[in-house]
Amino acid sequence: MTENINRLAAGALAPAFTLDDQDGNAVSLSDFAGQKVVVYFYPAASTPGCTTQACDFRDNINSLKSAGYQVLGLSRDEAGALQKFRDEQNLNFPLLSDPDLTAHNAYGTWGEKSLYGKAVTGVLRSTFVIGEDGEVTLPLYNVKATGHVASLRKKLGLD
Repeated sequence: MTENINRLAAGALAPAFTLDDQDGNAVSLSDFAGQKVVVYFYPAASTPGCTTQACDFRDNINSLKSAGYQVLGLSRDEAGALQKFRDEQNLNFPLLSDPDLTAHNAYGTWGEKSLYGKAVTGVLRSTFVIGEDGEVTLPLYNVKATGHVASLRKKLGLD
């Protein structure tokens, strides 16, 4: 399997993006300048693993926010699917739509992966912590949906 060559490293400037959220409002990474941001990429709204991961962020949002982190979820889903996902799961952070993969490609989260032993092209479940200065402080590729937020909290020194 080929490795994605566009991977971001710690210290890299986080690629800028402007994407529509679940309500059709434009959200830019620059809207959060001077703040710490957790940007996570997931394959598809309302699927089992992505629901587990989103609810994990939902359930930990207060501790992340109190530590100064904003959370943004990105997928290829259209706004309507994101709105339904937010409403069904009571999600309390923006879900951004990237159907043309602009942000996915910039962050290196679209590529070849193994699914049930077969090589497929798709979203690499990944999370990026971006510092107040706009630099990636923690790039995490191919994360697991279950237990990811607890692992992230530990890496951020929040536990």
